[in-house]
Amino acid sequence: MIASSPFVPLALPPDEVHVWLVEPERIVDPRLVAAYLPLLDAGERERQRRFHFERHRHQYLVSHALVRLALSRYAPVAPEAWRFVPNEYGRPAIVGPEGQWLRFNLSHTDGMALVAVGRDVDLGADIEDAQRSGETVEIADHYFARSEVQALRALPKERQQARFFEYWTLKEAYIKARGAGLSLPLDQFAFDLVPGQMPRITFDPRMGDVPDVWQFVQHQPSERHQAAVAFRRPRGGPLTVRWQHTVPLDGDAPPLIVTV
Repeated sequence: MIASSPFVPLALPPDEVHVWLVEPERIVDPRLVAAYLPLLDAGERERQRRFHFERHRHQYLVSHALVRLALSRYAPVAPEAWRFVPNEYGRPAIVGPEGQWLRFNLSHTDGMALVAVGRDVDLGADIEDAQRSGETVEIADHYFARSEVQALRALPKERQQARFFEYWTLKEAYIKARGAGLSLPLDQFAFDLVPGQMPRITFDPRMGDVPDVWQFVQHQPSERHQAAVAFRRPRGGPLTVRWQHTVPLDGDAPPLIVTV
């Protein structure tokens, strides 16, 4: 179980990745919402104001407060004091000595957000609303690897959308772990999904990567959502992923599940 108090020091062993999940739409207490805004820096507050719809402003506020409060569980830095710098592809990294060892990745969608945190490990995470309307298999036809498209098309039609989002979250998690975003071609790496086994990845030689160093963990935090975490494994072997629902600044979040 991950401790739930936001300011109690929390150990982050090198063989663990912690994933904190929040449901922004369920946070309606005005006192909590009012407490989140001062945690954001000026740039974040400006970006939050630019969203046209209130629900998107609320999602941004809660998810970015979650990042700061989660990081402050692992290092003696006040939530409002964290500073970030983006790489050339827009991925933020921590400024300061903590950035030498502390890694994080944020993802959010309608209904849920998550932040994954690890020590000295390249990691990426993604969460999607797997029940949202829109094209799914058609997107795969254009962007996924041929083996994934074939596996997807071989499923009964009613199962294709769920499998699409399994592929999509895994692919997003991998490219975010690489720190290069969608500059990486989605059709040059492929996942093999076998029930009861961890996802396995294969690469086109042009990717310049090897499967053995990567580990992928999937999770369904709700009937509606699909999530995945990717990380480059240290030499010591596989990592344990610990997931927990939380409400930022509310210490009553129950533990959820541990996956290896």
